[in-house]
Amino acid sequence: MKRLLTAAGIALSLSLPLSLLVSRANAQGDGMRSVWDGVFTKEQAERGSAGYQQNCASCHGTSLTGGESAPPLTGGEFSSNWFGLTAGDLFERIRTTMPADRPGRINREQNAQILAYILSMNQFPAGNVDLPTQTDFLKQIRLEAERPKK
Repeated sequence: MKRLLTAAGIALSLSLPLSLLVSRANAQGDGMRSVWDGVFTKEQAERGSAGYQQNCASCHGTSLTGGESAPPLTGGEFSSNWFGLTAGDLFERIRTTMPADRPGRINREQNAQILAYILSMNQFPAGNVDLPTQTDFLKQIRLEAERPKK
């Protein structure tokens, strides 16, 4: 995978679709929150665990490590695909293309719960407010590998 460093110092993957590259660049703006800010609750992630096991585990694995036809949702490959983008980007991918045999059939609340579970399994901290179900709000949350310096 090739990387391009923009004038603003944003590393972009040349293998990503243009819409994701634009989203990644836009995510660098001021006023953004981070997955390190406690953007979901522990209870929401626990509810998402059941939804994940029912709808996602058969392809992505019970431990989110991926399968023959599905990428992992934790670890290095997940990081290289999603970090630098927003929770809204990942939410929309889940919402519109998953599960592969029934895309778009899971409601927004369940998708947000599953996303909260994925974030929790990536060791991001829980907070006091559920992850929102509206894409516009989720686009204000960056997926970052490291806790931002304050």
